[in-house]
Amino acid sequence: MTDFITVADVDAILGPDWQGSGDAVLSVAMANAWLTDKIKRAVPDPTPDEIKKAGAQVAKVAAEGKLYKATEREVQSKTVSATSGTSVSKTYVAGSTELTQGENFALALIAPWIKRQGVMMLKRI
Repeated sequence: MTDFITVADVDAILGPDWQGSGDAVLSVAMANAWLTDKIKRAVPDPTPDEIKKAGAQVAKVAAEGKLYKATEREVQSKTVSATSGTSVSKTYVAGSTELTQGENFALALIAPWIKRQGVMMLKRI
């Protein structure tokens, strides 16, 4: 995981009470993990302000407990067999979660670093 932001960065961007009752260190760690997962290109050093702002937004969402939320599994179909050796089969819908306003804003800020750069050439052997 890459450390794009620190608690001090988020304090400077959002103010000292941004985390509310959440854990600031854990929220920033979650934001760094989220950014590491999303960013696919090399980031210059020092980290650009857009990425720090995005990280601050995501850290705030994490402090509210809305970043890595539990997902519910919805049953798409269920089959029950009443013969000897009864069996039950369930098929689940792929879980999806809503993105928060902070996550959508962060994605807009880091858009230049989300897509891989360049062209990949494939050669048939």
